[in-house]
Amino acid sequence: MLRTLRGLSGFISIERGFMLCAISVAATFLLEGKFAWQEATYVGLLVFCGWSAVDAINNVCDAGLDTKSDPSRAQYTKHLGRSGLVICLILCALTLGLGIATLTPLVVVFVLLAGVAGLLYSVPPFRLRQTICKPVVNFCVGAFPVLIVAALSNRFSGIWSLVFVVGLATAINSLWEDLADYGSDLESGARTIPIVLGLRRGLYATIVGGYCLFPFMVLVGLLFHLSILYYIILFSLTAYISIRLVLERSLLFGSTYNEKAVLKLAQTLAKDFVIIAVVFSTSLMFSAIMKYQELTFWNQIALSVMPVRFSDLSCI
Repeated sequence: MLRTLRGLSGFISIERGFMLCAISVAATFLLEGKFAWQEATYVGLLVFCGWSAVDAINNVCDAGLDTKSDPSRAQYTKHLGRSGLVICLILCALTLGLGIATLTPLVVVFVLLAGVAGLLYSVPPFRLRQTICKPVVNFCVGAFPVLIVAALSNRFSGIWSLVFVVGLATAINSLWEDLADYGSDLESGARTIPIVLGLRRGLYATIVGGYCLFPFMVLVGLLFHLSILYYIILFSLTAYISIRLVLERSLLFGSTYNEKAVLKLAQTLAKDFVIIAVVFSTSLMFSAIMKYQELTFWNQIALSVMPVRFSDLSCI
């Protein structure tokens, strides 16, 4: 049972689904300006199903390529057979159904556009995941959940910074994935950025892209007045990856070049970045929850201590 659950979680890439779900929940609170937990739960479920559908379709299409980069996931996907396609269709139907149930046409439009981007990403003959355009497609797929939240709440002012940060984080995450898949992509004739630039320069470009995220993440915190906890976690994550890079500086910047060692480091950093992305999105969600739940708590205290309204004082 545990083995099946582990295989299924890899098939739908549960960590990325959770990441976009957490960001959608945070975006709902921040845009609504209150602890709107019902709306946040609904949107989180919609986004989780949609992202899981996109990843499941990608794994079905890439089962052959994943044999080298991720053997356990490839084996589980092949073991599913046609059931894998059924799971994809169920997740797609759930996502579209949840979008239609909002009775908001713009939400349905964004859900459909995200689905199209997912198909272009994975399905032959397009298969943009094997081209240099992959980060652009990932940017769009990552940005759509925040746009769905904005459409549902009908609040687009102030959302573009969050759209950009989430899209950019998803795009950079795709570069880390390309580094992890470097061997299989090279054999299959893919033209991803690490292959076009070369492994070492591709790794440099990905590291620079990761650091470029930092000021935008700080900007989001400032714009939405998030708590100090958000910044502590953000600085801690940046320090963690910086220490890792300093320890590996001889391999990264040394005069000798060992491709196998660099590839192993790239795969390790790819796993680290997934953890960093999940921790960051979780911290963003909890920062938003703390902000508005705290306000709700203190409002309730104030009402219990001073139940008399100002309108009642006018009669005195």
